[in-house]
Amino acid sequence: MASFSLSASTARTFSPTFGRRSSAGRRAARGPVRCVAAATVEKDSVSVVLLAGGVGKRMKADMPKQYLPLLGTPIALYSLKKFAEMDEVGEIVVVCDPSYRDIFEGCPVSKPVKFALPGKERQDSVFNGLSEVREGAALAAIHDSARPLVDLADVSRCCADAMEHGAAVLAVRCKATVKEANDDLSIAKTLDRSKLWEMQTPQVIKPDLLKEGFKLVNEKGYEVTDDVSIVEFMGERVQITEGSYVNIKVTTPEDMFIAERLLNEQGVAVSA
Repeated sequence: MASFSLSASTARTFSPTFGRRSSAGRRAARGPVRCVAAATVEKDSVSVVLLAGGVGKRMKADMPKQYLPLLGTPIALYSLKKFAEMDEVGEIVVVCDPSYRDIFEGCPVSKPVKFALPGKERQDSVFNGLSEVREGAALAAIHDSARPLVDLADVSRCCADAMEHGAAVLAVRCKATVKEANDDLSIAKTLDRSKLWEMQTPQVIKPDLLKEGFKLVNEKGYEVTDDVSIVEFMGERVQITEGSYVNIKVTTPEDMFIAERLLNEQGVAVSA
């Protein structure tokens, strides 16, 4: 089984070609930032729910996209290895079809790894993963395994925000102009881009809050496409943690090409 490692000197190196700003650069672009003491996230207090049960039809491959080799390593293993490096993480719950468990079992990491079955929809898979989260976990961090380039410093900040507010999500500001369309595809209106954010993962939520949200969603028959929407339905606050444009979701063959280049520029070492 292939494995990989990140050197400390290169793990946070990104190419300006793809629009990655340094933390200082992002702050400068936004203007002065009010300094707020971040909430403390205890060691081993975060349970990661790694979603790896999707089919990935848009990739047009003979296997789900999260298991395609990226520089010789299945895409999903990048996230597994990264989260296992975090002091805050106490366990990783992998939601996957049993036929793919051997991929994760063949990649030893320093954190306990458990498994849950995928559901019909994303929210069903999240619910199954949440059911395996250990009692006493302070936070559940739900992550798409098709996002191999997530930055661990960003994850730590997102966890701190969730600890303070109950729920937080990595996100980036929308670059493109977004328009709302009518049924006949005529333009209805142009949305205010300054208020629009593109959601990423992980989405980090206190487990009890998420469980309460699932009760409401199931009672009302709601369908949600991301995890913090469940918290939104409850009328609870969800905090945005600004992330990186590099944290792409590998969905199409073009995304594979971009991800390979970014990983090469980060200096990821891959070995058999």
